[in-house]
Amino acid sequence: MAYDAAVREALRSAVDRVGDRWSLLIIEALLGGPRRWTDLASDLSGIAPNVLSERLRRLEREAVVIARPYSERPVRLSYELTEKGRELAGALRLLAEWGSDQRSEPLRHMACGTPLEARWYCATCARAVEGDEGEDLRYV
Repeated sequence: MAYDAAVREALRSAVDRVGDRWSLLIIEALLGGPRRWTDLASDLSGIAPNVLSERLRRLEREAVVIARPYSERPVRLSYELTEKGRELAGALRLLAEWGSDQRSEPLRHMACGTPLEARWYCATCARAVEGDEGEDLRYV
């Protein structure tokens, strides 16, 4: 796929905002709904407490995550994805699919067991964009 300068700049912006390992894993952990800091810390094995706190603050500044207090004394927060954060679900699925190509088993649909495929889809034409059509996608 040929990328024009606008697409390249948009990708650069996305990577700057959420492109590190821990941010992506935090977002994935929040896809199921709000989580407390302690839940995130235990689910994301290997993340240092200061790194988790910093990533959550950065994701909140980027309007990807919102922190809501669930206790006032002491102040304790739960974290959830904003609408902008939930929009990242598709991108995370694509990355997961790509990552599964590095493994022996692809991601599968839990209901029927069929391997999943990620594709560009045109809602107007109601069909997948494939082959040469997908070679020169651009923002207009």
